[in-house]
Amino acid sequence: MSRKAGDLKRRILTRLQRHVANPINRRIPTQTLLETTGRTSGLPRPTPVGGSRVGDSFWIVSEFGFTSHYIRNIQADPRVRVRIRGRWHHGTAHLLPEDDAVARLRTLPRFNSAAVRAFGTDLLTVRVDLED
Repeated sequence: MSRKAGDLKRRILTRLQRHVANPINRRIPTQTLLETTGRTSGLPRPTPVGGSRVGDSFWIVSEFGFTSHYIRNIQADPRVRVRIRGRWHHGTAHLLPEDDAVARLRTLPRFNSAAVRAFGTDLLTVRVDLED
């Protein structure tokens, strides 16, 4: 895929997620949310994610890597909260560009992983070390 086509795909999917899917998914009590702090506003920014808790860590793969707003928020402030099964957990997010994101997706929930593989243009693994 050319860079221009990848940029167009990312813009279209980001708008669809931001204005349609995310507002609906944020209201579902069982939806897993990653809450970052807005790098400009300082306000909480909840983002629906699909990931998996393994011990004291929560793993996700960002489909648009360093261009995702929640990734840019993590770069500015890695302190996050994750809502897993309706319960909030505080943690510190770590961006892992050296991790094999495609292999990581095989360990995460299938439906979300399939969507990330299908629509993602620049995969990036994120590990959140949970504090509580």
